[in-house]
Amino acid sequence: MNKELLHVRGLKTYFHTFAGVIKAVDGVDFSLDEGEILGVVGESGCGKSVVGFSIMGLIDAPGRIDSGEIRFNGVDLPDLDEREMRKVRGKEITMIFQDPMTSLNPLYTVQAQMEEVMKLHSTMNAEQRRNRCIELLDNVGISQPASRLKNYPHQFSGGMRQRVIIAIALASNPKLVIADEPTTALDVTIQSQILKLMKRLVREHRTAMMLITHDLAVVSEMTDKIIVMYCGRIVEKGTRDDIINNCRHPYTLGLLGSIPNLASRQKRLSQIPGMVPNIMHLPPGCAFAPRCDHVQEKCRIHRPELLELEPGHATACYYPVKR
Repeated sequence: MNKELLHVRGLKTYFHTFAGVIKAVDGVDFSLDEGEILGVVGESGCGKSVVGFSIMGLIDAPGRIDSGEIRFNGVDLPDLDEREMRKVRGKEITMIFQDPMTSLNPLYTVQAQMEEVMKLHSTMNAEQRRNRCIELLDNVGISQPASRLKNYPHQFSGGMRQRVIIAIALASNPKLVIADEPTTALDVTIQSQILKLMKRLVREHRTAMMLITHDLAVVSEMTDKIIVMYCGRIVEKGTRDDIINNCRHPYTLGLLGSIPNLASRQKRLSQIPGMVPNIMHLPPGCAFAPRCDHVQEKCRIHRPELLELEPGHATACYYPVKR
């Protein structure tokens, strides 16, 4: 049995603005074991990226972690000061950001940007760092890696830049990689290559990964466990099989219904009616109630809590559906 690496309980990350309090993450619970891949799924604005930034300690004012526990390898991360957090961030926990076009500094060579992490978190000399850079670029599928070290980001395609970012993320052999929409800016063919590469590398290095995305089709191919978020809260969580083949929340069902299926070409894709509510003015009961086909009066009054339907599979719904 794998050791638990990340333990998040009751995480509340709020943004205290002049207009009011934005509850971006409002009581999130989950765990992640060593070598495991967790998918975090939801529409834009549901709070999934804020969960990742909270773990990394990258929440800036007016945002802050109001309460909750983030235990990584036995250490409570919110209790660390910035100096202590720098020893964790970039070494034990790394992040792959959304846009490969802006994640690299155009003024520095690829080698300089890769070596920055090694200078901070290792005792390697210049030659060792260069050899490590060549090894990493080769691992992520960049041909003639030694000759590409002196290249600048503009000399790489979007897919190649994302490979460089993955190489940087793995440079210090981290225990956890947080990938925030890592293929959003790439075309479909390159997306598939990058996702397969990421899965292979984390499996080879026994690295845990938290994959943040809006695409259930992606997590169905990549992950071991999935959590589905809506308006800052988890509405369903379970194993990949629980969510993909036996989902119980109407929102999860709606997300799955929007995925094209080659086996039923003549069938129109379903869509979730309405819009995501303003997170500053959520309805009193279930946040999904105004868009739900299965809504009952109880749903509009009382907020449902996560209820375990079977071991490891829980949903926040009074009237769970079956696919």
